[in-house]
Amino acid sequence: MQWWQQPFFQVALPIIVTFAIATWFQSKRIDDLKDSLTKRLDAIEVRLARIEELLFDHDRRNTKLEERTSPLRR
Repeated sequence: MQWWQQPFFQVALPIIVTFAIATWFQSKRIDDLKDSLTKRLDAIEVRLARIEELLFDHDRRNTKLEERTSPLRR
């Protein structure tokens, strides 16, 4: 009897190969998901930085307006 005709190799080997391929494929999908999430988080970080700049600009503009109008209130 050849080695590939033994019951272990006819039953267990295809199952082991299937699990190995499924594990590799799942790992690949997880890596793709991590890359996708990293890109999204980077985009969110850029948007938050822009919002922070806008808020700083608004605060600066409010301060200027308050300085201009404060002599009128006295």
